[in-house]
Amino acid sequence: MIWLSIGLLSLLALAPAFFTLWKRARTIRDERSTALALHEAQLAEVDRDLAIGLIAPTEHDVAILEIQRRILAADAAPSTARANSSAMLGWFGLAAVPALAIGLYLTNGAPSLPAQPLGPRLVAQHLQNRKTDALIAQLQQAIAGLPADDPNKRQGYLMLGQLEASGDHYAQAADAWGQALALGFEPELAARTAEAMTRAEHHVSAQALAFFRKALDAAPKDADWRPAVQGRIAQGEHDQENP
Repeated sequence: MIWLSIGLLSLLALAPAFFTLWKRARTIRDERSTALALHEAQLAEVDRDLAIGLIAPTEHDVAILEIQRRILAADAAPSTARANSSAMLGWFGLAAVPALAIGLYLTNGAPSLPAQPLGPRLVAQHLQNRKTDALIAQLQQAIAGLPADDPNKRQGYLMLGQLEASGDHYAQAADAWGQALALGFEPELAARTAEAMTRAEHHVSAQALAFFRKALDAAPKDADWRPAVQGRIAQGEHDQENP
């Protein structure tokens, strides 16, 4: 089925090009046929003029030679040859496109795998979202019941932020991680909190910029996330200078 789909899509995409190339080739043939028909009519006219005595035989022979020369020139014009060559190249290129498309698909595609309909995937995603929301609600209830000095409270906020971020709820994730930061600072957690703020607000706010700077100042020299934080700081400074 995938091959039929690729073939139909290729034909649909190339239909305008096929039509344009066919129309151009037909126009060239019509122009050539028109020129040959005109010269044949001139030959008949010259013969008629000779028959009724309007021209001498020598003039008739000269006219015939000239018209024949024009016929040969029209039949073998360089522009016509170039046009035919270009048309052949165009037809070959259009025919090669589907084959190239299939080759490109085979480099990374897997035609043996079954199709993945969108409907079941949306249902599965909806069920997963409901399950995640239920976990978030349970975790929030558990955190609210913990004493302020309970060490599990910070771990609960970390898990809550992770769950919120997995559902692209970046504002809620930043809030949860911010609560964890208030209970114990970590450079990487500060950077993660600032990144969640940035994604939620679609720009590096002043608060996120402060978190990024604080995280970078306390980060180990070999931390692999330092370059990303430096890039965010540069972006934030630019946003602050050009609001």
